[in-house]
Amino acid sequence: MVAGIVGAVTGFASTFAVVLAGLLAVGATPAEAASGLLTLCLLQAALAVVLSWRARQPLSFAWSTPGAALLVAAQGSTSSFGAAVGAFIVCGALVVLTGLWPRLGRMMTSIPAPLTGAMLAGILFPLCLAPVTASVEAPLLALPIVVVWLVLQRFAPRWAVPAAMVVALIGIVIVSGGAPIEAGSALPGLHLVIPELDPLVIVSLGIPLYIVTMAGQNVPGFAVLSTFGYDHVPTRAVLVGSGAATMIGAPFGAHAVNLAALSAAIMAGPDAHPDRGRRWIAAVAGGISYLPLGLAAGIAGSFVTGASPLLIEAVAGLALIGAFISGLVSAFADERHRLAAAATFVVVASGMAVVGIGSAFWGLLVGGAVYLWTSRRR
Repeated sequence: MVAGIVGAVTGFASTFAVVLAGLLAVGATPAEAASGLLTLCLLQAALAVVLSWRARQPLSFAWSTPGAALLVAAQGSTSSFGAAVGAFIVCGALVVLTGLWPRLGRMMTSIPAPLTGAMLAGILFPLCLAPVTASVEAPLLALPIVVVWLVLQRFAPRWAVPAAMVVALIGIVIVSGGAPIEAGSALPGLHLVIPELDPLVIVSLGIPLYIVTMAGQNVPGFAVLSTFGYDHVPTRAVLVGSGAATMIGAPFGAHAVNLAALSAAIMAGPDAHPDRGRRWIAAVAGGISYLPLGLAAGIAGSFVTGASPLLIEAVAGLALIGAFISGLVSAFADERHRLAAAATFVVVASGMAVVGIGSAFWGLLVGGAVYLWTSRRR
């Protein structure tokens, strides 16, 4: 149970700022962003409790952190949150279809790892630069955050990002002269947003969100469970359940729910319980822990919206460095495909938009063309 609580708290504290910043970047109001964070927590709790109990396996769920970073990178691609919600629904539908139609799953996993890794790294790269920018522009606020993060990376890596967030919140309170919490915003509510199906937003946001969620969260999540000896994970139930949860939660601001990777490592490992057959209790405890954490979404949203965006992005960048490293390693591990990976990374990191379609789509397209051309030449 302690392992589940630790997994939930670290998962929430490490990246909730990325989620809120991402939702705000695609047109959500502060209340809608808090609603999205609350909805994600509720859905993750329900999936973890029900599926872990039924399968007797530690099936923990989380929001798509790479997906949230994609939303931040897509800032300005749409001013209508309803269009973004429509893209979230399409992403969820594709995940459901992946679970129901094995051929689509094979097509998804057949996208070369150098391209998906480079795409993920390109999305995260601008955010990972934020700690550097903040340290130059606001050193008195940003440097303590970086120093605390770096010290705990040496002694207690699991708590490095949550501790950095605490230091950032203290800095926000000091600068603002008090906690920047608006009256009535402490408790979040659910805000319904009418979806809009905009083809350009679906192509530039919905499809890349599906790809990074599958490649950056679901596939690593299954790999973690396999590493700890869980060879018969109910893949269809996990994908259909998380995809359906995404579709249900999207009108309330939830961008994507998926199988956890970091939390899975905490809850599925031997530190949770020596007996592999008992570790499902950790995932259930973690799911239940998301309920009170979700109630903090309003306070979290007030802090994030009342703070300097650069400071919040600095903490988000520190939280995403691990995922950025994983993307780079995956992108450039195979010497034969480094040119294609570099093309994908450069185009995605550029943040360009052509005919209203964002750089994530174009980076994958350019990288795929280079990959096919260089492979054929060899």
